[in-house]
Amino acid sequence: MSVLPLPSLLLLLLFLRPFHVISQPTTIQNDQNTLLNLKRSWSNPTAISHWNASSNPCSWPEITCSGTTVIGITIVNTDITGPIPPMICDLKNLTHLDLNYNYITGAFPTTLYSCTNLQYLDLSQNFFVGTIPEDISRLSPDLRYLSLFSNNFTGDIPVSISRFSKLSSLQLHQNLFNGSFPEEIGNLNQLEELNLSYNKFIPSRLPQSFTRLEKVRRFYMTEANLIGEIPANLSGMAALELLDLSVNSLNGSIPSDLFLLKNLTEVYLYGNNLTGGIPDSIEALNMEIIDLSANKLTGKIPDGFGNLTHLTNLTLMFNQLSGEIPVGVGRLPSLRDVRIFTNNFSGPLPPDFGRYSELQIFEVSQNQFSGNIPENLCYNRSLIGLIVFNNNLSGTIPKSLETCRTLKSFQAQGNQFSGAIPDGVWKIPSLKTMMMSDNSFSGELPQELGPKLSTLEISNNRFSGQIPTKLSSWTSLVVFRASHNLFDGAIPQNLTALANLATLLLDGNQLTGSLPATIVSWDSLTTLNLSGNQLTGQIPAGLGFLAVLTALDLSNNHLSGQIPSQLGRLRLVSLDLSANRLTGIIPGQLDNAAFDKSFLKNPGLCSNNPSLGLSSCGSRSENGRSTKISSKFVAIIAAIAVILLILALLSTGYVVALYRRKKNRLDSKWKFTSFQKLTFTESTILPRLTDNNVIGEGGSGKVYRVPVNRSGDFVAVKKISNAKDLDQRLEKQFLAEVEILSTIRHSNIVKLMGCISCDNSKLLVYEYLENRSLDRWLHRKQAPSNRGLNGSVRHVVLDWPKRLRIAIGAARGLCYMHHDCSQVVVHRDVKSSNVLLDGEFNAKIADFGLAKILAKDTEFNVMSTMAGSCGYMAPEYAYTTKVNEKIDVYSFGVILLELTTGKEASDGSEHSSLAEWAWQHTLGGAPMADALDNDVNEPVYLNEITGVFKLGLWCTSKLASNRPSMKEVCQMLQRYSPAAVGRMEKNGGDAVDHLPLLKLENV
Repeated sequence: MSVLPLPSLLLLLLFLRPFHVISQPTTIQNDQNTLLNLKRSWSNPTAISHWNASSNPCSWPEITCSGTTVIGITIVNTDITGPIPPMICDLKNLTHLDLNYNYITGAFPTTLYSCTNLQYLDLSQNFFVGTIPEDISRLSPDLRYLSLFSNNFTGDIPVSISRFSKLSSLQLHQNLFNGSFPEEIGNLNQLEELNLSYNKFIPSRLPQSFTRLEKVRRFYMTEANLIGEIPANLSGMAALELLDLSVNSLNGSIPSDLFLLKNLTEVYLYGNNLTGGIPDSIEALNMEIIDLSANKLTGKIPDGFGNLTHLTNLTLMFNQLSGEIPVGVGRLPSLRDVRIFTNNFSGPLPPDFGRYSELQIFEVSQNQFSGNIPENLCYNRSLIGLIVFNNNLSGTIPKSLETCRTLKSFQAQGNQFSGAIPDGVWKIPSLKTMMMSDNSFSGELPQELGPKLSTLEISNNRFSGQIPTKLSSWTSLVVFRASHNLFDGAIPQNLTALANLATLLLDGNQLTGSLPATIVSWDSLTTLNLSGNQLTGQIPAGLGFLAVLTALDLSNNHLSGQIPSQLGRLRLVSLDLSANRLTGIIPGQLDNAAFDKSFLKNPGLCSNNPSLGLSSCGSRSENGRSTKISSKFVAIIAAIAVILLILALLSTGYVVALYRRKKNRLDSKWKFTSFQKLTFTESTILPRLTDNNVIGEGGSGKVYRVPVNRSGDFVAVKKISNAKDLDQRLEKQFLAEVEILSTIRHSNIVKLMGCISCDNSKLLVYEYLENRSLDRWLHRKQAPSNRGLNGSVRHVVLDWPKRLRIAIGAARGLCYMHHDCSQVVVHRDVKSSNVLLDGEFNAKIADFGLAKILAKDTEFNVMSTMAGSCGYMAPEYAYTTKVNEKIDVYSFGVILLELTTGKEASDGSEHSSLAEWAWQHTLGGAPMADALDNDVNEPVYLNEITGVFKLGLWCTSKLASNRPSMKEVCQMLQRYSPAAVGRMEKNGGDAVDHLPLLKLENV
């Protein structure tokens, strides 16, 4: 065989080398080609624009390599849309695939069955629909982590999911599962974390086999609609650290071996129907959080709880527990939050509470505790809330609280305390609420209050002396209730300078002298009660300029003179001037049946309205003296006039027509239909439908605020029409509202108490909500406390905690309509003016005139006409008039944007709505914080406000299919409650981090 010369051999080798590279690419080049094809199939998302042929894939931040082989892809929060292409499994060594928080749609990607080495799969927070396939077990048998949470999967969880013998974490929460989950999940003996929360499984119970999950550390089934009992034997879950079965329909008792699980640190069983006692065998000494609230538990707190040295939160409220609190519980060194209110506990409170731990929340109200308040509650200067009302506690307030500068709320009403309140307690710099009513406290009011004190309630005590004249430090006061004490002297002029004061109750004291002649700045005052004192002089005309005053009681004093005509300007719901020495004529605007008991026991008063029970003014001159007109002469003149009138009418036939009209009116009787037991009838309502009681007016008529008894209770009455013939459209709205509200009951839906109807008019009678509608507060439309004496508007800020409470309440109401009614109810006119607020700013959905009950067997109902309000209307509704629940979700999203930005629904740019503006602002790359309302944009709330703003964006997605359900919205908002936020922080994050990340699709 001949041998090539060396130069020829080298030349041949040089020629063959590049040919070899081209014909047989390396593994990394194959993987690079696959990744670039993958990028193209997803329409080249901007987030991975750096993927190119000139760089090594192992240098791309989304790619993980082992040597020169791609083993992992992590592409989170990008614009990936469409399905996952089969080519992804050309990455033969792929073990890790994380595509969470994108826009991937369609059914579960069975193309991943070809990824035979997959160990970690996260497809959460996308838009997958349909069921999880029965053959999902065809995924790699090495699968250890599977996360599909926050998608739109429905149906059952398939049995085959239990065949992943190496699975350690299974995340299926926040989907739309409406079937069952298999008992075989208990066979996953390597499972450490199982989360099935926030689904709507068919009524079921926790399978007994779940107790075999011996390696499970974290087990969530919150709001999974479980019905039945917790398995009696939990000892198989030896590794269990967290158990959350809250808000289900579980009954029976807590398993006796629950606290024998030595690794257990957190237990959440709140919101069930559990009975029996708390297990007293305690070996879980690492326990940190115990929440057994809102059940029907009885018996005592186990003595063993006194050994839980790591316990930070003990929450047992709303049960029927009894007995004394173990002394050892008061000595726990980590205890920060104690909430055991509304039970039957008795005996003294352990004296060492707060002595050995940084106690922050201490709520033991509505029990039967006796003895003193523990002296050391604020020993470590951390106490925020001290809530002990409605017990049998006695003694004095501990002087040690004077130095508790962190205290924000002190509620001790309804006990047997006595003595003076320590001077320093009045002045605590952070104190906002101080409620001491219904005790036996004595002493005088201080000249100085803490700078943040807004609620001071000290009624039904033995406080005495004069009301201080120097009140410069009282400027934050909003509510001052001091009824039935021993105060004397005059009402100081400076009291009227408290611009934020909304409620002032000084009735049942010994006050003397005249009312302040000049009212300086009671701009926000809504309720004034000075009855049962010894006040003299005249009623100041300045009271008539208090634009938001709705309740005025000056009864049982010695007031004299005439009633100022200016009082007729007020829109009073309750007025009582009885039992005084007033004289003269009742001002015309007050001279109506709505005030039939407001002026009694004033012999010098007169009225032209017999329903007021006063002498007639017909026989009086303006100064009250009798006139000398001859009654005989008047009778003769009247008789002649009547004869002439009858002759004239007979000649025209008018008498016949008049008779017919009168007969028709008599036949048109009012019919009163009540939907609950009421203490009033139509005769209470009808005379009070006066202009003085009008509180609003809309397209369907006026709304009145009508008093119904002497106790100050009132209702709201909507008058649909007073025309001769009721408009057909209004008739339909009336019938729709009656049909819906008469059959549904929910604390966040306005209560329809009854309806009154005749041939040509319809009245709807609702519960009255004193804080009126949300839009008045957000957009400064004469909210109940924002108009000054001179008519100028003062901005009353609705703080963020109230806004969040409103959002949660309104979401619950809509969630009930969409998910829990026997037939789905779509409101069709959700807007901030239809969200009403009670005195505690709890929200209720109102105005169901446009609501629609959807047929069960159709996804959409088509309306013949479009209805709704500008700025709140979903895009698809404007073009197709198709109705389903998602149009309400869109409108509610606008409300969330209003709550977070302070803007009105139509307040975008010149040609856009608030929703469009919010999307443009966000997609334009501007900082999200710039969009938020400066009035509430405090650093402490920034994460919450930002999260709710994002949720508003998601709800206002242009595609209805991309919007969440109201159930999902409600669950997300509830995560911001104080308890939930504390739990998130405990788990190493905040509420925003643990919410489903909200998606911003192109508009």
